[in-house]
Order: sequence, then C-alpha cells, then structure tokens
Amino acid sequence: MTAMRIGIGSIFQESNQFAATQTDLALFRNSYVHEGDALLQLAGTDCEVAGILAVCAEEGAQAVPLLAARSVSGGALSDACYTELKETLLARLRAAMPLDGLILAMHGSMVAASQLDPEGDLLDAVRRIVGPDLPVVMTLDLHAHVTPRMVRQANALVSFTHYPHDDTYTTGERGASLLLRTVQGRVKPVMALAKVPIICGACNGQTFGDGPMAHLTRRARHLETQPGILSVSCFQVHPYNDLPGMGCGSIVVTDNDPALAANEAQALAAEFWERRQAFEVEHFTVAEAVTRGRQVEGGPVLLVDTADCAGGGAPGDSVALLGELLALGVDEPAFLMVVDPAAAQACARAGIGQTVSLQVGYSLDPAWGQPVPVSGTVRRLSDGSFLYDGGLFGGTWASMGISAVLQIGSIQLLVMSQPTYDWGDEQFRSLGMDVRQAKFIGVKNPMNYRRAYRDLMKAAFIVDTPGPTPAHVRNLNFKRMQRPFFPLDEEIPDLEIPVVVS
Repeated sequence: MTAMRIGIGSIFQESNQFAATQTDLALFRNSYVHEGDALLQLAGTDCEVAGILAVCAEEGAQAVPLLAARSVSGGALSDACYTELKETLLARLRAAMPLDGLILAMHGSMVAASQLDPEGDLLDAVRRIVGPDLPVVMTLDLHAHVTPRMVRQANALVSFTHYPHDDTYTTGERGASLLLRTVQGRVKPVMALAKVPIICGACNGQTFGDGPMAHLTRRARHLETQPGILSVSCFQVHPYNDLPGMGCGSIVVTDNDPALAANEAQALAAEFWERRQAFEVEHFTVAEAVTRGRQVEGGPVLLVDTADCAGGGAPGDSVALLGELLALGVDEPAFLMVVDPAAAQACARAGIGQTVSLQVGYSLDPAWGQPVPVSGTVRRLSDGSFLYDGGLFGGTWASMGISAVLQIGSIQLLVMSQPTYDWGDEQFRSLGMDVRQAKFIGVKNPMNYRRAYRDLMKAAFIVDTPGPTPAHVRNLNFKRMQRPFFPLDEEIPDLEIPVVVS
C-alpha cells in the first residue's frame, strides 16, 4: 500500500479593520514564511503545523508541505500581500496533486483590502483545483469569523479549545486525525454552524475557571464524548473587524448526522446568548487603577492596556498609559512598552548610558493620541530577536527590530521598532528586564497575562485607554455589521438562530 499523501498549508493572521496600518509581506516574514520543504522546520514547535506533521508521521502518511506563513495581528492585508501568499500556496497545491487529503491551518478572522473572507476565498480556490471529493480540513482560532462559504467548502472546521491559546499543537493533531480518518473512510464528517449577534472584547473569554467561555468549553468537550459527534468548536468572534454576519457561536461536526449537528450547534449558540452579559468587563481609568494598585501589597500589579494589543491588530504604538503615569507622578518601578521605530533608532544612535530627549508614541496610527515628550537614559540595546516560549508562535523566533530600554524616572520603557505578539514576558526578558522587580507592568494583551503572570501578579486592572482593540466595542464605528447586536442592543426580541449545514 502506498502512503496517504496529505497536503499541508497555512496562511495565518488575525486582522483589524479599525487599525490604520496595513499588513504586508514584511510583517509575515518577521515571524515566518516557509515554502515547500522549509515548512518541515516547524516540526517540534508549538504551532498547528507541528501537530499535523506529528500525526502524519505516526500514521505513516506522507506530509506534502505547501506553504506556512504566520504574522502577528495587524491591519488588513494589502491586496499584493494576500495575492502573493494565496497564489504561492495554490501553485504548490497544483504541483503536488494528486493528494489524498488537504489540511489548512488558518485563523478565520483574516481580512484583505479587497477580500473580506480570505479563508472562504482560499477554500473556493482550493476546490477548483482539488475537486469536490477530496477531504479538506481547516483548523481555526477560536476567535474566527466563520462564514457559510467556509462551512460549505470544507469537510470539517476544527478550532482551538483554549484561551489563552496554549493548545495550538493539539489542535493540529485533532485536525489531522480527523482528516486521516476521513481519507480512510472511517468517518464521513458533516457539520453545522450556528451564531448569535454578540460582539464583545476578549477580556472575559478565558476557557478556564467560571467565565462564560469556560462553561461553553466544558459543554463542548462533554458533547465530544457522545456517540456520533466528531468535533465541537465554540467561537467568540474577534470583535475588531466590521463584517456582515459577525457573531459568536459554534460548529458541531458529526459522523454523517446533519440533524444532530444542527441541533447541538443551535443549542450551544443559544447558551452563548444566555451568557452574553458575562462577557462584559469591568475597566478603570489609569488613575483609579494606580490608586487601587498602590493599596496592594507588593507587586507586580498589571495595568492591562488592551486597547493597544498587537495580538489583536493594534500597532503597539500607544503611549496613553505612559502619559498618564507621568502625569500622576508615579515613582514606583514600572515596566512599559511601545512600538516606535524612530525613537528606537534615536536611542541606538545615542548609545547605552546616554541621555536622550525625544517624542515617543503614535508614530504608526496617530488617530488615537499625541506623542509624549520624554527625557531618559538608554539602559540597554538589542537587535530585538527573541524566542517564544509557547502559544501560537511557541518555539519560533521573532524580532522587535532595533530595540532599547529607556529609563524615564522610575519607568523603564521598552522601545521597539516592530510589533510582536505578546505571549508572556519574552520581550521584556530579551532585554534583561526582570518583571519581578516592577511594581506596575503595562501589558498589552487582554488574556495572555493571566497565564504569563498567574504565579507572580498581585493584581490586574483593565484600563480604559484609546485604541483599536478596546476592552469594549461601544465606541467602535461598525458599518457593515448591522444592528441589532449585543452589547449595543441589550435585548433582541424574537431572536432567531440560523443554522448552516454543510
């Protein structure tokens, strides 16, 4: 018997239409773009492709590498960027045929300048090459915006089950295992998608503990133990795109039982709606957070500046928190970060130990605030390279570009040239900043801090600052996503929960 030939591809990015920046190929290359056999170097990392490769090896299937490209979140992809990545993958797919199956590791909330549903568009193009019968599985982030087109063109969609995202590898394993069973004729996946109009920030979206996503996740895992159910995915949609039909919900994949899939998907979506209020988050002014933090013995105390989350597509260039701390006269040790390539270069030119005076912040997306004038001493310099400990990029290298630590009174400001995903404290550590020495730490991710600092932080406060990734969506200007939707509309009379079945 010949080994099953399994095509493997990935174009992964979470986009943000409320950010003024645009994503180009350089931002992907700052993480990785691996063509052909170069994809195989992802084996042994924490990403989905590594899990897929491991299952292929265990099952004696031949992995056929196409393209693996991953970028930190950012503005919508330029048309040139999306077209080049898409056509590269498709060209390698054509050359690889015939295949027995295909698996694609995607995000699900990627957007391009002229293509609002890239994952669906890519699946359409794939089907034109492989035909209607080849098994195709796609893995997704649990913040995906799943469209009917995606459901109709894939045999199965399988998402992450954890937030923070520490199950990317096992998601690849689950997707690959389902694909191989489909290729072997052991199962015949059908799936159903059901969504409700909820668009909320991710701060209360953790899949552990007592939050709303934790309850939904436990129910999903229980359903997967039931006869005939192959996979259950719960989606809390990435809220920083403006697309028709956005919402939270679920996909249920069954073994040739569309009625079961539809019923369970609709029931999970209904529970999303019942729990909608629990997704809302308490937030504080910076002054309130500092006052409360000072009442906490010891540190660190986290100031969660989620409105400037590079992991959600913001440029990372906000200095709202820095400006507030300076105005408040904070004299406790504080660690902050900002993306400002000109300021980083100025620090590098000055050199370690030198004093610089400059304007910092809002150099990439000036719509959200004004630069802050600062004077400080350059403490450290770096080329910005660092290794991720885990998560979406775990085991891979990334670069902040030329970076510096600027001491401004009691504040150590990490000044970076390029945005990078915040998983833990890797960026701080790479420049010798020991977070245990800080009273206040500004973190720019709505969830990963719960994992990174869980054994260290004394308290965490979500601060209400301006930016394209806020903790709540009430001030974002949605145009394509039509009302009513929660939380802009608390109640929706006669709410219907449509179901799309593959």
